[in-house]
Formats: sequence, C-alpha cells, structure tokens
Amino acid sequence: MIHKTTYNFLASAVLAIGLSCLSLSSVSAQSGKPVYTFPLGVQSYTYRNHFPKDVVATLDLIKSLGFTEMEGGVPRGMSVEEFKKLLDERGIKLTSTGGGYEQVVKDPEEVAKRAKALGASYVMVAWIPHEKSNFSLENAKKAVEDFNRVGKVMKENGLTFCYHNHGYEFQPYQDGTLFDYIVKNTNPEYVSFEMDILWATHGGADPVKLLNKYGSRWKLMHLKDLKKGIKGDLSGGTPPENDVVLGEGQIDMPAVLKTAKKVGIQHYYIEDESNKEDTQVPQSIAYLKNLKE
Repeated sequence: MIHKTTYNFLASAVLAIGLSCLSLSSVSAQSGKPVYTFPLGVQSYTYRNHFPKDVVATLDLIKSLGFTEMEGGVPRGMSVEEFKKLLDERGIKLTSTGGGYEQVVKDPEEVAKRAKALGASYVMVAWIPHEKSNFSLENAKKAVEDFNRVGKVMKENGLTFCYHNHGYEFQPYQDGTLFDYIVKNTNPEYVSFEMDILWATHGGADPVKLLNKYGSRWKLMHLKDLKKGIKGDLSGGTPPENDVVLGEGQIDMPAVLKTAKKVGIQHYYIEDESNKEDTQVPQSIAYLKNLKE
C-alpha cells in the first residue's frame, strides 16, 4: 500500500510539472473570459492503476488536483456506503455512475438503487456488445429496445440514463450512421447521451457537428484529446499513447467546449486513458483553466 502522503507529494509535483510544461501555444494567451466555467470532473478510469493500490490515497490525489465531481463506480472490495463516505469527506460528488450493458439490462432497478445510494444523477453505459469491428444494425436495434426500457426505469427512479459513444457506432447507415439510428429511435424522455469527444473523432464524426445536431440530448461529456496524425477507425479502440493532453491533439477543444455549453451540457469529466496520467492530467487541468475566449 502506498501512503497517502506519497500521493499528496506526487500531486503537488505533477501539478507543478504540468504548469511548467504547458506551452503558450497550447493555451489561448488572450485576456478574455474563460471558456471552461464548470466544476472540474474526472472519470475514475483515469486512475484505474491507482485505486487498486490505495483508494483513500487516490481520492486524496483527486481532491488535491481540484476535482469536485467524478464519474465512476465503487472500487472492488468496498461497500457503497464506505465509498460514499470517503467522497463526502473530500467534497467530491459522484454525479454519474457507470454500469455494464448486461448488468444494466438484467436488473435496472438494482442499478438505480446503487446509483441513488452514491448520490448520482446519471447512469451511463459505455459499450454495446457486438462482434469485433462489426457493429451491426441488429446490434443497434437491440440497444434501442434495451435502452428505452432501462431509461424508463431510471426516470421512474429520478435518474437520467445516458449512452456513451465509443466510435464503432458511426458505421454508415442509410443517409447517416448507426449512431444516428440509435438517437432517432430512442425515446428522448428516457434516453440521453454522453459524448466522448476522442471516440467520436476516432470514429470519423465531428464532435461540434454532433453537438449541434442533437442539442439537448447530450447531457455529459468526456474530455480527452486524440494525438495529431492518428487516423481513426470503427474499432472503438486505440493505443493509450494516442490519448494526449487536452489542447495538444487534433480536436478543436475551444469549439467543442463553447458548443457543449451552448447545448446545455453541465458535467464534464477528464478521462485520460494514457499511461502518463500523473503528468498529463495536471497539464489538461491547466489547459482548461487558462483557455480564454
């Protein structure tokens, strides 16, 4: 087990590194209004290698970086009550919690009960089961049926159900994509969406156009950036080294953030899938804080 003071020292050190390494070229040097005006949120997957070693120290690290919101589930071996207490003690609100497709479809009432116990307002699913590199219309049709049913249960429990895009849904279909099919055929009362801007870009979509196209259907956002020069595909996967610091990749981050605010997204989670989260996350935070209109 790593002592929490080690994590606190690490947090201070990497934040300093992040600030010092952040070049003016990646941050708008204009002295205007800040572009990002929402609480700092983090997807717990960012610290997937930290939580198994020491949950308390990892939450201390997250707090020290300035995060006040989080999306994620309960760490293995810990009860909902224990985890919620640790979050409350650090002023971190779990605004959204995830669930596996099979789990959510099988027992949505239990998922809703767990989400409410954690204080979450949203339940999200990030993957639709399908054969590798072959997301089909049949997969999309089943997801629509399941999502409408699950979303109704969530709404009855005071929660909002969201599907998180993963790139493979942008398979061409008719005059659009299978993602369009899913949005158009799910009930807006029961099903909303979380945009992962890296996976949208990797799947060949334009995040800004998608935000404008479906407006208020979008409720949440994963903030991450795709390395310049990387050509995506419909696999829903890319090596971790292609996940880079916000503002250093190929995504037009200012345009995404401004459009997301316009359509009403309230919760944003930095999700760093690289293996360099200790240095990259502080740099991404600094980018958001320094970005001006």
